[in-house]
Amino acid sequence: MPAAAPSPFAIHWDLDPDVVFLNHGSFGGCPRVVLDEQRRLQRELESEPVRFLHRELEDRLDPVRAELAAFVDCDADDLAFVRNATEGVNTVLRSLQFVAGDELLTIDHEYNASRNALQFAADRHGACVTTAKVPFPLRSPQQVVDAVLAAVTDRTRLLLIDHITSPTGLVLPIEPIVKALAARGIDTLVDGAHGPGMVPLSLRNLGAAYYTGNCHKWLCTPKGSALLFVRRDRQERIRPLAISHGANSARRDRSRFRLEFDFTGTFDPTPWLCIPTALRFLSGLLPGGMVALQQHNRGLALRARDLLCRELGVEAPAPESMIGFLAAVPLPPATGSAPAGPLELDPLQLALWERYRIEVPVMTWKSPELRLLRVSPQIHNSMPQYELLARACKELGVVHSR
Repeated sequence: MPAAAPSPFAIHWDLDPDVVFLNHGSFGGCPRVVLDEQRRLQRELESEPVRFLHRELEDRLDPVRAELAAFVDCDADDLAFVRNATEGVNTVLRSLQFVAGDELLTIDHEYNASRNALQFAADRHGACVTTAKVPFPLRSPQQVVDAVLAAVTDRTRLLLIDHITSPTGLVLPIEPIVKALAARGIDTLVDGAHGPGMVPLSLRNLGAAYYTGNCHKWLCTPKGSALLFVRRDRQERIRPLAISHGANSARRDRSRFRLEFDFTGTFDPTPWLCIPTALRFLSGLLPGGMVALQQHNRGLALRARDLLCRELGVEAPAPESMIGFLAAVPLPPATGSAPAGPLELDPLQLALWERYRIEVPVMTWKSPELRLLRVSPQIHNSMPQYELLARACKELGVVHSR
């Protein structure tokens, strides 16, 4: 097949020109200007590690935290830095205490790693995990709200829910869910792995007890950069996974929450320190700034979804209002064996890579019979790349029977 060129904005990334990279959603992609800033910071760190980590790190993190807090609309003192959203989920769940008989609620679209962390926490305390069944395909966001609230009981102590689901690519209506559960005295932990940069965020207005989200996905920071928001009235109970010097600090100029999270041992903080550079870069790509970039990427995701649904002969599985930068297209059932686990690759994903050098995920959800082709556009992608993907799928025989 003829090659499909990326968009002109691809010049800002070091993506392999021989690969049709359609999977920004899995691990992100760091622009060259942000990588250059990280390397500059790493050289500075290594030139005098004690000065950088011991004398200066707090003062370097403070303005970064303030800028990130302004972007997600919360108080800077309510933010901690973590390496990824999975670590953020684990941090909260490993800190909370439950008793036998407590129910920890989630949904069947929840990210597998976070679901495993929830099960670990339940097993540790003799609690149990309950799962709300959210339909897919679905017709409206209200179906999600109804499914979650119907699963709440008088033993429900916590809800873990994705903001944007990974396998099915849905922007969930978390605000009415958070508020409805709060009225019943139930806290919510929002797994916002894809949230920052994809959808407008106001953690202040959302009101969730806990929210964690990656910066290395849609904010394009270096790998290992994420946020953990803990509402002020819940901070006393939340501790980092690594207990370090802040645990017995006598200082009173900072909260115990910040003293513990800002330094948990020797590490490379440069992914966090690159957040302002990434925000400035993304905001400068299009007239209209970050809002224009979000509109562009969402529009590309919808056009790609429409094209693939049309060419593969399937109806769109969710309303446009529930689509951000991720979009999942149902595939016909697999004819061979299903992937053995969440880190195994579907045969179609392997074939698209080996025959066409197309990097795109094929997700399995609920059962091996339901397979989803997931697109996740960033501004470096182009419609010709998705047209190539559609032709490749048809050439491989991936078309629904009519």
